[in-house]
Amino acid sequence: MAGMTTYAFEDFHVGRVFELGERLVDREEGLTFARAYDPQPLHLDEEAANASVLGGLSVSGWHTCAMLMRLMCDGYLLASTSQGSPGIDNIRWLKPVRPGDTLRASMTVLETKPSRSRPQLGLVRSMWEVRNQRDETVMSMEGWGMFGRREVP
Repeated sequence: MAGMTTYAFEDFHVGRVFELGERLVDREEGLTFARAYDPQPLHLDEEAANASVLGGLSVSGWHTCAMLMRLMCDGYLLASTSQGSPGIDNIRWLKPVRPGDTLRASMTVLETKPSRSRPQLGLVRSMWEVRNQRDETVMSMEGWGMFGRREVP
């Protein structure tokens, strides 16, 4: 979808759900990410991970966020009028994400409003959910996105 604008502010209706696809959690990618950005033993060392509250090796929650970001880009952002985000309000890591898990994500539109200060933009508040192959929610996140409008008042 990259290069083709499909989604503008007007396409994000409250209640609309976007299915964002799947991603296999690769062990080596998880270790590489942890070494670079979150080198806690429970993300790098089997023995330490087994002794942790997580009960086994898990990828960093920040890696899970990064994988979700990729699914978001492929699922709708690269084919949209996205102008970035003013921030995330809420992230919850609900269950460990393990190497070999298959994650799938969805985005639900919670609220929309035109920007008061920039009439060419609209704000979209969304909730993203990441589920594993057992249909367990492993992460949820809420936040805002800024999208260009097709029709500027």
